[in-house]
Amino acid sequence: MNSEINIVNAERAREYRLRIVFADGSVKEVDFKPFLIESCHPVIRSFLHPEKFADFRVEYGDLILGDYDLCFPVVDLYDNQIMPKHTERLAA
Repeated sequence: MNSEINIVNAERAREYRLRIVFADGSVKEVDFKPFLIESCHPVIRSFLHPEKFADFRVEYGDLILGDYDLCFPVVDLYDNQIMPKHTERLAA
């Protein structure tokens, strides 16, 4: 049994949601908007511009946004859990 998880296709579902198809046949609709809004990093927040968010592709089983500006662990996309697990922000 192959336990490797790969993305075979991704398409825009609506606004900041992508419909992601995995090699095992699973299909997940992942909403990136909460992640993008919560981020304080300007490169990540730049993906709130619709034309920038639309610049994504599947490459070697991974989802790539922009020029490798943003990518996520495939298992997190598969589990539809791209938000950090912690709920408190730590002071720098």
